[in-house]
Amino acid sequence: MSFMPYVPPEQLMKDRSEFARKGIARGKSVVGLECAVGVVFVAENPSATLHKISEIYDRIAFAGVGKYSEFEELRIAGVRLADLRGYSYDREDVRAKDLANAYSQALSTIFTQQMKPYEVELLVAEVAADGGRNELYHILFDGTVTDEHGYVAIGGHAEELTGVIKDAYRPDWDLATAVREAVRAISRVEGREIGPDIVEAGVLDRTRPTRRKFRRLSEEEIADYLAG
Repeated sequence: MSFMPYVPPEQLMKDRSEFARKGIARGKSVVGLECAVGVVFVAENPSATLHKISEIYDRIAFAGVGKYSEFEELRIAGVRLADLRGYSYDREDVRAKDLANAYSQALSTIFTQQMKPYEVELLVAEVAADGGRNELYHILFDGTVTDEHGYVAIGGHAEELTGVIKDAYRPDWDLATAVREAVRAISRVEGREIGPDIVEAGVLDRTRPTRRKFRRLSEEEIADYLAG
């Protein structure tokens, strides 16, 4: 007969939290900023094909840090959920809040019921129409979700990045300034210069004439912004 040792629930949750945090800390951070045109995500990412920042739906973007396979799985699930809701009801019914809640429930279930928690942190943003309020949600590995305003950082150096950005942040930054300040903050925290060739950035731009507001910034654009 096999014997399973008893582990107090609080110790089990603590061990899972420490495991997830260690995995997330090994990943590169992502910064989310509200700016004059909408919401911009900026990350250090040397890969040209394995994206940390992506579009989910017309006005909604996604960013993840931690274990790539796990946050990519969640991104795909979010795209499917958004497509299903938009097809079943109306495209305007697809909201970042609903996606954040779905991610929260999924991660909470995984954290409490599976042996290994997901080693991920997520950002979900929705850009508002002119005059409206943007939405920016931060979802942790255990399903905790917070509604952020202005700026947010996730990943291994989140606290340090938040402190650096807090001192400089202005809500009326244009896109170039927002990207430049985000990269400057990441470089300062990492203790080295972050060049445009290893920067990934995407913006939800409310001024775009198309229905889809997400746009991935090219290396040339990022280089121009950093040199500005």
